Amino acid sequence: MPIVVRIDVELAKRKMSVGEFAERVGLTPANVAVLKNGRAKAVRFSTLEAMCRVLGCQPGDLLEWVEDEHAEPLAVQAAHR
Repeated sequence: MPIVVRIDVELAKRKMSVGEFAERVGLTPANVAVLKNGRAKAVRFSTLEAMCRVLGCQPGDLLEWVEDEHAEPLAVQAAHR
């Protein structure tokens, strides 16, 4: 998936456990694990806001877009239509 979730990096910087983070954000540890492991299909803005508030960071610190080497560029996809 081209969106990489970097929660683990931000937690490590702050020496914060997943359990403490989950409690402060209002998520279950299982849902934090889903986010951390890249299995989430979506994140609500209210959840993203809470995560940023708890960690004192910006959304870009938690989410990163990386090129998917198997995906065709959008210009190529548009030309095929």
